[in-house]
Amino acid sequence: AVVSYFEELAERVIASVGELERWLKDLSELEAALSEEGAWRYIRMTLDTRDEIAAANYQKFVNEVLPLAEEATDKLHRKLMALPFVEDLQGDGYPVFFRGIREQLRIFREANVPLQTELRNLAQTYSTTIGAMSVEWKGETITLPKAAAVLESTDRIDREAIYRLMANRRLEDADKLDALFHDMVARRHTIALNAGATNFRDHSYSALGRFDHTPSDAIAFHASVEHEVVPIVERLERERMQSLGVDSLRPWDLQVDPSGEPPLRPFSSDAELIGLAETVFGKLHPYFSECIRTMRGMGRLDLGSRAGKAPGGYNYPLYETGAPFIFMNAVGTTDDVITMFHEGGHAVHSFLTHPLPVTGFKSFPSEVAELASMGMELLTMDHWHLVYPDADDLRRAKRDQLERVLTILPWVATVDAFQHAVYTHPEWTMPQRSTAWVETHARFSGNLVDWSGLETQRASLWHKQLHIFELPFYYIEYAIAQLGAIGLWRNYKQDPQAAVEAYMHALKLGYTRTLPEIYAAAGVRFDFSRKHIAELAAFVSEELDRL
Repeated sequence: AVVSYFEELAERVIASVGELERWLKDLSELEAALSEEGAWRYIRMTLDTRDEIAAANYQKFVNEVLPLAEEATDKLHRKLMALPFVEDLQGDGYPVFFRGIREQLRIFREANVPLQTELRNLAQTYSTTIGAMSVEWKGETITLPKAAAVLESTDRIDREAIYRLMANRRLEDADKLDALFHDMVARRHTIALNAGATNFRDHSYSALGRFDHTPSDAIAFHASVEHEVVPIVERLERERMQSLGVDSLRPWDLQVDPSGEPPLRPFSSDAELIGLAETVFGKLHPYFSECIRTMRGMGRLDLGSRAGKAPGGYNYPLYETGAPFIFMNAVGTTDDVITMFHEGGHAVHSFLTHPLPVTGFKSFPSEVAELASMGMELLTMDHWHLVYPDADDLRRAKRDQLERVLTILPWVATVDAFQHAVYTHPEWTMPQRSTAWVETHARFSGNLVDWSGLETQRASLWHKQLHIFELPFYYIEYAIAQLGAIGLWRNYKQDPQAAVEAYMHALKLGYTRTLPEIYAAAGVRFDFSRKHIAELAAFVSEELDRL
């Protein structure tokens, strides 16, 4: 049935700019409907990875529908770009939209369609493998997200025990995950060569539509983080070591509150978490809480962790109906509150861009998407007393968040630099990749954490990072957006109302402007130079000292 819609668009005669605009809106409508169908199949599969029917439905879409849609879309885009008056369409957003299409056309190769399908299936194998992992803990079988909550325990013996259980459970599947990744790298390298690129890294920059930053910017970012952020993180780790009163800082000492207080448990049910999000969002802007209420009413929130549910959390935009879907694995932690605010930021973005006339305008790159979510995390901080009424709990939660804002930067640099190494050396064996990981991890994690006796676990630590397997090179965006979010928060400290208005103004643009223009609309700089990073890191460091 889908094919006939594509055929009608392919055969339709377009003789004027007005007809072109109508044609683009019809294509847009088809893309929205198709995207939403795929979204629901993905959502149902992740809600229960043991549901064989849901998995088969998703696989059918990936194997049968998507390849057809990709080939048909390529033909339509070629038709579009061959029109003599395409450049006359000068409405808001079209120049940015068209530059993306041109680049996709430049790199599209029919030979890559089956390879992309194989990669989606391999990604599903990764998701199922990770989703099936559980450990025995005090007489109960628990998921790894649930086990991770024990890392906040004040009992160091428990923390070490759960850390080792989780790390060793991952090691049981290490060979399988290594083999899976090896297959993925081989296919990705072939895709790059087919498309005329030297390596998959360079191809990824084109495929991800990165026009406003390059691999050399990423390499400069790695160096900036190493020199400007890692020393601050090391200082925080030294303070943590003193507060905990330990001789050496171990990997299981990094999540616990250094005050020695029991972990914060700010909510005990999904309903309570939704209520907190509604209340806090309402303090920033009534529209934000309205978005959460709408989703709750439509059943678009599935927040609690349970057996068989895929790991992680996401906000899936549903372009046809407009209200997105938030998926989480909440277990009652501060982390979950932050994830809810983060995904809520994405959700607000989905609502704000729903009125845009072309689906492509709503398919924004992650540098914009993550500015929405990470920005929301920090903008809400002045209202966290509604989540943590106790002053001491509030101080701990804020401190934890600001430490995370800084520590995410070295972790992003680690994941990104590792992928730069892997994909510019496609000939490497798995042991060579493991060595590269350990060296990269050491570069960005400082010298304070003691990994002795955990060398094997450390060498395969990257297995837990979904992006490396499923979304290659989609990670540096988190750091770029984190820098933007710090800028937003700094503005909010000076003028709350103006900062929120600028934030909403930027989000409403969707992807109708370049990244530097969207960041400027939000009142922040699209800049990851060493000077700028040093400035923002110092600002967060000062805010930490105030706490």
